[in-house]
Amino acid sequence: MKRKYYYITLILFLLIAIIVIIWNLFTPEISKERRHLIEKITSKPIYEYGIPIDSFTVIQGHIRTNQTLGNLLVDLNAKAEIIGKLPYYTNGKFDLKQVVAGNTYKAFLTQNSPSKLMYLVYEKSPIDFVIFNFKDSLIIQNDHKQVTSVRRLSEGTISGSLWETIYQRNLNPILALNMSDIFAWTVDFFGLQKGDKFKVLYDELYVDNKPIDIGTIYAAWFEHRGERFYAYRFSQDSAASYWDEKGNSLRKSFLKAPLHFSRITSRFSGSRFHPILKIYRPHTGVDYAAPEGTPIMAIGDGYIIDKGYNGAAGNYLKIRHNSVYTTGYNHLSRFGIGIANGVKVKQGQIIGYVGQTGYATGPHLDMRFWMNGQPIDPLKVKAPPVEPIKSEKMEAYLSYIKGLQTKLDSLPLVPVFPEAAIGSFAK
Repeated sequence: MKRKYYYITLILFLLIAIIVIIWNLFTPEISKERRHLIEKITSKPIYEYGIPIDSFTVIQGHIRTNQTLGNLLVDLNAKAEIIGKLPYYTNGKFDLKQVVAGNTYKAFLTQNSPSKLMYLVYEKSPIDFVIFNFKDSLIIQNDHKQVTSVRRLSEGTISGSLWETIYQRNLNPILALNMSDIFAWTVDFFGLQKGDKFKVLYDELYVDNKPIDIGTIYAAWFEHRGERFYAYRFSQDSAASYWDEKGNSLRKSFLKAPLHFSRITSRFSGSRFHPILKIYRPHTGVDYAAPEGTPIMAIGDGYIIDKGYNGAAGNYLKIRHNSVYTTGYNHLSRFGIGIANGVKVKQGQIIGYVGQTGYATGPHLDMRFWMNGQPIDPLKVKAPPVEPIKSEKMEAYLSYIKGLQTKLDSLPLVPVFPEAAIGSFAK
């Protein structure tokens, strides 16, 4: 009996020994396979522009002044036959004139020697790029990066210009340009005063976690010279524009003419025979003939920025209507009551009277118009519409802006960037 138990114990011992030996023999292989699997999972290729960049040698640079795509490809040792046929390959897919100095490019070359150019990525903008694939001849693909939109609510108190204040607040400078366009007809951005204030609700656009642009501005508020102006983005007749808290358009129209009764005797021209100087030269205005003393009206709201006398224009004055438009009035017999440099005038206000001072053969008004500092034909200016929100849409509009106005009014004007105000507001 004892011998029987002895054999059973011996057999069990041998079985355990065999299991241990087998385990030791195969466990390293299992561990090795496991490690290989883990490495395979964790070492995924890194993609940029859809290209596995860890498989290539990457060269990044910026387009030099006067550098063409062909020049760049020569520098990168691209195939000569492809470079010679660039107009053929790019026709309808990429405009070779779009290569702009300063823009970024990235070249992807094989890691073997000698290296070969496989891809070239040219960034047309922070968002848009084009891929040149050199694997088989040349394939061109236009694409864009993913854009992330972040809703922001920001504010500021003017200490210099709007741009300077935006910059000091660590806000996107593009915001200054967009706001000046929205309030162009109500705020004199050339005459901002220290202490003027603004609040704005908008989207900021990001690519690769970097701010690249300002998206939609939903609502804004500006306090200028003690007056408060609201702006709300709203679509009417499928066109989005900005309106105040009462549904009035922020964009103001111009009068068709600065005189009630007149006739045009000379139009805008690149070459006109001057009746006094007896030479041909550009006439960048429109002459309105009218009896001396006929009242002249400001064609739009604005500020007098220049008033005086010179030999050619006689008595003259200039009105800046916004950051885009300026008008001029020449040969006046006299100025209107209270007209002086820096004075604000209203549309239709009498600013002077027709005369024939300066180079003039008879009483008339020489009307000038400038857009962004460049003379344009006053008769061809497309004045923006001023129609208010339609009555059938007014209830929906007032309901829509109620929440926006609450957000603007609730934001305190503080001397720090309003991080706490950044959030996902309802669109």
